[in-house]
Amino acid sequence: MVNVVRTFEVQVNPSVAIAYLKDFTHSVEWDPGTVACERIGDASAPIEVGAKWHNTSKLIFINTELEYELQELHADRVLFRGTNKTATSYDDIRIEPSGAGAKVTYEATVKFNGVAALTDPVMKLIFLQLAKGTVRDLTAALEKL
Repeated sequence: MVNVVRTFEVQVNPSVAIAYLKDFTHSVEWDPGTVACERIGDASAPIEVGAKWHNTSKLIFINTELEYELQELHADRVLFRGTNKTATSYDDIRIEPSGAGAKVTYEATVKFNGVAALTDPVMKLIFLQLAKGTVRDLTAALEKL
């Protein structure tokens, strides 16, 4: 299992941040591993728990596709679960007021299945590197709102 947590400050209203983050389509703007992300079903429907997205990511030289589902949606938190045959991924993003902006805690957890679990040590290194880009890109995306 790979688990990476980063906490950082951004200059954005927390409710604006949650409204943006609940639409996982935006992950192409803030997740350096995401190549494409499209909503499954009616893209104009309200985004609520149960909404799904097809996500394509590239990690170094590996392309992978996952189906993500919004598991939890609160005023201060969004939780997505992504699945495919190889892994289950959780993106847990918590937002709380901080000064004139917000404190973001982003936690990425990936549980690899079967033989893929043997890649945990290497994947941990890859995800630690990606986390640097995620903080940079997520900060930039949120501060544009």
